[in-house]
Amino acid sequence: MENILVTGGAGFIGSHLCEALLKDDYTVYVIDNMSPYYSVELKQSNLNRLKSVATGRLTFIEADICDKERMESFFTDHSIDVVVHLAACAGVRPSIEDPLLYVDVNIQGTANILECMKKSGVAKMVFASSSSVYGDSSGGPLHESANVDKPISPYAATKKACELICHTYHHLYDMNIACLRFFTVYGPCQRPDLAIHKFTKLLYANKPLPFYGDGSMSRDYTYISDTVGGVLKALDWVCSSQKRFDIFNLGENHTISLSQMVETLEECSGRKAILNRLPQQPGDVNTTFADITKAKEVLGYNPGVDFKTGITKFIQWFEDDLHR
Repeated sequence: MENILVTGGAGFIGSHLCEALLKDDYTVYVIDNMSPYYSVELKQSNLNRLKSVATGRLTFIEADICDKERMESFFTDHSIDVVVHLAACAGVRPSIEDPLLYVDVNIQGTANILECMKKSGVAKMVFASSSSVYGDSSGGPLHESANVDKPISPYAATKKACELICHTYHHLYDMNIACLRFFTVYGPCQRPDLAIHKFTKLLYANKPLPFYGDGSMSRDYTYISDTVGGVLKALDWVCSSQKRFDIFNLGENHTISLSQMVETLEECSGRKAILNRLPQQPGDVNTTFADITKAKEVLGYNPGVDFKTGITKFIQWFEDDLHR
């Protein structure tokens, strides 16, 4: 494993992953369409951070994974050993507004990448799925064997569909693929549309926070370094000579309620939140809670950043960013 393609590598998770790969002396190719879904300036800042550690081992291509001819040309012109496919239209609520866009980018785009891999003889992929595939599940930790046939948002449905497509290519073309179900990743450089970043920005501006529901809605928040550690373990796993496919949860195995999240932001920032109480939104699940037993046993995944420590690190980054 020497040459790694990371789709969506200018984004939050992608840029942190690329930074870790570059520091481990891999050659990294990034494909990203620099979508204006959120600040292009933030994505450019992520790329600049990568260039500072790349020492000539980073190649950035601004391109869309839905552009079949461009993707075919890339795979023809470059020798790739393994693909980490992170590029997607993200977000539950926006997917309800424009489901066809999510179908085009997430499903067709993933199929394009897999087809290019097949034609080029690239047989190893790590695919970014999502905890949203579990739907509105309740009770204890969610295991990978749970039924995921009832997604409640177009975004979740596209991620489930992509898992199925990945398995099909594994079965037909002997591809080694790990599908990773990410659980609410947060940390420095987080997308500004995600709750922790959005709430922190409003908190520092002394503006009301959109507080959906009664505050009991909970998430299994995963610090970015733990997620990246899991992706690196999955890369090692798919690079085995054995034919293999599997799905893994990457979470912390702890839940934090919306109320607890706001309280932790207040504590770590020394500021008091103003709450704008709103009804729970369509498509939002009540709870995400990862059973990470399989990821620990099979991949050696070992998350270690507790929520308060993670928020402290995020607040420090946010304050530093404000003063740049």
